[in-house]
Amino acid sequence: MTYDTNNIFAKILRGEIPCVKVYEDEDTLAFMDVMPQAPGHLLVIPKTGSRNLLDADPQVLAKTITVVQRLAVAARAAFDADGVYVAQFNEPAAGQTVFHLHFHIVPRKEGEQTKPHSGAMADGELLKAHAEKIKAALA
Repeated sequence: MTYDTNNIFAKILRGEIPCVKVYEDEDTLAFMDVMPQAPGHLLVIPKTGSRNLLDADPQVLAKTITVVQRLAVAARAAFDADGVYVAQFNEPAAGQTVFHLHFHIVPRKEGEQTKPHSGAMADGELLKAHAEKIKAALA
């Protein structure tokens, strides 16, 4: 399998599609998931293109997972969560639908069910408010 430079995350990285940005550095970008499974659901992607974990450069993985950890801690604090679900899928059989390496960070509260990752997009203003909460927890 090859990397598709026209996937939606590559388009976000090129500025062709907007996102609600939470964090950015030289190597990574984090933004709110437009179909959140719980309040505070965000995505972390490397700026270097790879299809998924299976073909990613180990140095890219090391930089990305460090950001994933930092944002998971911030999201947990921002949403007063009991835990954080971190997910990463590789190929369609494993549930991958966007073929650019990405990590889901989903703050979770005990006893609360997650929403399905369906086609229903969340309100943009709500996503912006959630991003601001996470940014504040990063500070």
